[in-house]
Amino acid sequence: HVTRVAAMWLRPAVLLGVLGTRGIVRTMCAQKEDWKKAASIYEFSAIDIDGNDVSLEKYRGYVCIIVNVLTAMHTQYAEQGLRILAFPCNQFGSQEPGTEAEIKEFAKGYNAEFDLFSKIDVNNDTAHPLWKWMKEQPKGKGFMGNYIKWNFTKFLIDKNGQVVKRYGPKDEPFSIKKDLPQYL
Repeated sequence: HVTRVAAMWLRPAVLLGVLGTRGIVRTMCAQKEDWKKAASIYEFSAIDIDGNDVSLEKYRGYVCIIVNVLTAMHTQYAEQGLRILAFPCNQFGSQEPGTEAEIKEFAKGYNAEFDLFSKIDVNNDTAHPLWKWMKEQPKGKGFMGNYIKWNFTKFLIDKNGQVVKRYGPKDEPFSIKKDLPQYL
């Protein structure tokens, strides 16, 4: 049964999500604090929805949107080099309480073709190091602080693994689509 909140999860929105698993943050960095020394997203890894450790190095040379969800944009731009990395997060009103298996099954129902990662935290001490890093980048800083205020905050990543823009939860997919061509 698909709830309105769950349906929002797969609406055309781009959001870069934090990487982690139930209390255990995983990254290629040797220590949790090493995220500050990272030069690009390629120095991080995340656990995918099937429990596999995935190096973000595999996205080198691609423009990426790191997000909670996004389907339509991936379909439109995948052949031009766009990759969408979806990271579910349950820190906002418990909107994503499901298990990894439930999330994966739900996404299949929407024919989601983007890369789906394990549920993570994006704020506080439990935030995945990638999210901490993205929020600290010059073009990743938020309006009125770096805290991710709600689901659907989005980060656009260029082919060099750098944050080139942060979009708020209320930014429509159109605003992202108009920025994409200069990076593809």
